[in-house]
Amino acid sequence: MNLDYITLCKPRVVMLMILTSMVGMCLATPDHFSWIIFFLGNIGIALVAGSAAAVNHLVDRHIDRLMHRTENRPIAQGTIKTKNAIIFASILFIVGIFILIAYVNLLTAILTFLTLIGYAGIYSLYLKHATPQNIVIGGFAGAAPPLLGWVAMTGHIDPGAIILLLIIFVWTPPHFWALAIYRVDEYAKADVPMLPVTHGIRFTKINILLYTILLFAISLLPFAIGMSGWIYFISAILLGARFLQWAIRLLRTDDAKVAMQVFRFSITYLMILFVALIADRFV
Repeated sequence: MNLDYITLCKPRVVMLMILTSMVGMCLATPDHFSWIIFFLGNIGIALVAGSAAAVNHLVDRHIDRLMHRTENRPIAQGTIKTKNAIIFASILFIVGIFILIAYVNLLTAILTFLTLIGYAGIYSLYLKHATPQNIVIGGFAGAAPPLLGWVAMTGHIDPGAIILLLIIFVWTPPHFWALAIYRVDEYAKADVPMLPVTHGIRFTKINILLYTILLFAISLLPFAIGMSGWIYFISAILLGARFLQWAIRLLRTDDAKVAMQVFRFSITYLMILFVALIADRFV
């Protein structure tokens, strides 16, 4: 396969999504774990996520050409034709949804489909260009994978799944706003109303700090309801404190490079936090 088609799926983003989906699966039914659901469920979710990413590339192809961060994407570069990208995205979607319906359960397939609509449709087509709260409102779609994993195992939605979704939902704004601060000129050039473009960098930094404080509190909920133990609790405290330290540092500096450091740390934060959830359950 042409490697450009792999790039079209945003593999690093999808891998992080599948990590959180795996955590949802592992926490949902630790005593009745199904390896078949684990593998087929994650394959189905990954394929639909890849389809959504490809659609996002299609929708954003014009603004991608205006931004240094995205100018080398396959459709923006012309290495993949629009028609071929549509066919590719459609195949991924059809196969992914079929796997979820045939081998997992209907609710997971429906929720995964709604997630694709939320991200590739509502967010990419409308919210991204309509409001500086695009990331906040559209964050539910990106936060869905642990919920999808949970529902794949159980067939229903539980409070634990909602908490996992909330963690990623609240994590999303500081993650993307940090990147938006670093790339503010590019977003302005592409006429994308990200928060630092519309309300200024200082205002955005304050919001990053506020969301980081909220994230710190919400990240403790798994321990508070008995869903996790001390390994996760200590990890959440340490990771949350470090994230707060970065957010405060960002607020106090004019160095744009710090914003990129916050962005990168936020990815590390989420990965370790969710790995800690699994470790706490099985160690």
